[in-house]
Amino acid sequence: MTTHPNVQHCDTMADVRRHIDALDDRIVALLAERGGYVAQAARIKQSADQVYDQARIDFIIERVRAQAREAGAPEAVMEATYRAMIAAFIDFERGEFKRLRQEG
Repeated sequence: MTTHPNVQHCDTMADVRRHIDALDDRIVALLAERGGYVAQAARIKQSADQVYDQARIDFIIERVRAQAREAGAPEAVMEATYRAMIAAFIDFERGEFKRLRQEG
């Protein structure tokens, strides 16, 4: 694996943790934004059967694996991360879908 050009050299674990914490701040904000779009999907979809879309999942996984390859990142880590994230967002979307229909 090559080192990403934005990764700074660290001399201590405190340095490593500081950089990881800063990245986590950005990642959480991005995941919150993603969740907003998932909530909109729950509003737009007409049937609970539409919440789980294997073709879309396959597309996303292939896309992030390709992006990982290009970035020199471990594809297996990216795939596992995205599969877990997608599963969690599907659960969230199912809950949103149900909640929105109960309110209306």
